[in-house]
Amino acid sequence: MVPNPRRIAGMIDISAVQTSHGIAEIMEMVENAKRYGFISVHTLPCWVGDVRRMIPDSSGILVGGPIGFPSGGHKTDIKIAEAKGLLSDGAQEMDLMMNLGKFLSGDYAYVASEIARLVETAGNVPVKVIIEVHYLNANQIKKACELCINAGAAFVKTGTGWSPSGATLEVISLITDFVGDAIKVKAAGGIRDLSTLLKMHEMGVARFGINQNSAIDIIEECRSLS
Repeated sequence: MVPNPRRIAGMIDISAVQTSHGIAEIMEMVENAKRYGFISVHTLPCWVGDVRRMIPDSSGILVGGPIGFPSGGHKTDIKIAEAKGLLSDGAQEMDLMMNLGKFLSGDYAYVASEIARLVETAGNVPVKVIIEVHYLNANQIKKACELCINAGAAFVKTGTGWSPSGATLEVISLITDFVGDAIKVKAAGGIRDLSTLLKMHEMGVARFGINQNSAIDIIEECRSLS
């Protein structure tokens, strides 16, 4: 079956969250989202209100921002304040960076409590928890997914895109086999081509975080096959 470009774009989040990204890069991201039909755009928190004003509700494009990005080491109260700020600016999704240091130290109660408090703060706004799989072994990935499920998160997300590796077919197979239908999966980090995206989608991935150039290349490849 030939992949449908609009359907594929409807599974891809694009972002402008690098330190150097300013209004020019953010406007370019918004225009690309409108042109190609990407489901969601994410910016650093100070830009979320601006982006909401650029994108009409009728567009179907969601606006999101990160919490505790990119390290996850913020205190929980600071993360909650960030979440409240995103909500007041109109964020429709939030990507929460798990406290990796606490997790790797075995303080699962801290991590679980933090995620649950952020999910409660977000209310009806979906929270995607970034577990940064590059730094985890198989058992740790499963444990992180378990904490996300039990805390009521909407998604488990593989990475920020800032670590040396992210979503691979092996990691995605491990995650989707483990979580089943208990939580949605967002694959992010290193996805560069249509073939990989389709394989991951078949494994059960619902959303993809892909850099803008690669995301556009993927949609153009879909169009060429139509």
